[in-house]
Amino acid sequence: RMSRHAQQLRDHDINPCVAETDASRKCMDDNNYNKNMCTAYFLKYKSCRKFWHDIMMQRKRNGVKPVMPSAEERKKMLESMG
Repeated sequence: RMSRHAQQLRDHDINPCVAETDASRKCMDDNNYNKNMCTAYFLKYKSCRKFWHDIMMQRKRNGVKPVMPSAEERKKMLESMG
């Protein structure tokens, strides 16, 4: 059974970067844990985290709750940005 923290990391409403996390992990598995082979995946993950962190901080400053938009709301936000 997964810990509560592990479950939250898998929850698309809580973690906006589940796909990037999975892609990084798969790359590491596929490349015998050679980090140099997975730099692009790590950068995608890092920029995903930064992007949503900035959104969260903006929402927090503006008093918007929840600070992390739901998976559905994030999808709409991204679509509206093109």
